[in-house]
Amino acid sequence: MRYVSATDIGLVREENQDMVRVDDFYGRVLAIVCDGMGGERAGQDASRIAIREFFNRFAEGLEPNLDTIGVRQLMTASVTAANSVIYTTARMNYRSFGMGTTLVAAYIDERYIYVVNIGDSRAYYMDDEGLHQITSDHTFVNMLLQQGKIEPSEVRTHPKRNMLTKAVGVERMIKPDFFRMKRTEHFNILLCSDGLSGYCTDDEIYEVMKNTPMENVSRALIDLALSKGGRDNVTIAVVSE
Repeated sequence: MRYVSATDIGLVREENQDMVRVDDFYGRVLAIVCDGMGGERAGQDASRIAIREFFNRFAEGLEPNLDTIGVRQLMTASVTAANSVIYTTARMNYRSFGMGTTLVAAYIDERYIYVVNIGDSRAYYMDDEGLHQITSDHTFVNMLLQQGKIEPSEVRTHPKRNMLTKAVGVERMIKPDFFRMKRTEHFNILLCSDGLSGYCTDDEIYEVMKNTPMENVSRALIDLALSKGGRDNVTIAVVSE
């Protein structure tokens, strides 16, 4: 497997509250993207804590022959560990009150692609037909969309489009969504913050990924987001075979 990652502050924000990490576990890959929230560096701290705690808990519990139930339990426990530390940190320091972060993580072994997510950072699967969103956004507008109260065309311009209904560290208990896909011979997995997905269409992202060499794809996707105004931090992780 090959992987690349990158993060960029964008053209408007004064601080990058996104974080990304991709590591190899004996030929298997774990990738995480987080998009923090909170003032006075609290969002950046939340992202940093989430990635650190997730990776530490995951590495401690990873065994060579984990089945799907075992992987799901481990990834859920890793989110829970991150949530607990951020939740406690936010209540010990008034400057950190309200801190939290999105989290999307993908673990890829010999057979499957496993994904967990909280918030609106996304995981996509790319094949010859296009880009397919794996995760479902935990946002107010997506809830309205699923309830049939707004049309898909209204999502990008809705005044509450950035309002999250779930985030790591905000509530005492959290339950992430979990997905499993059969690994194919050739695959591309994209994890990204909403600095990319919130301003670029799936078709635009697909065209960049399809026509860009792997070693340049994260930078090319960031450049795509910047060409749309760069109004948010932009963070990318791509894993392929």
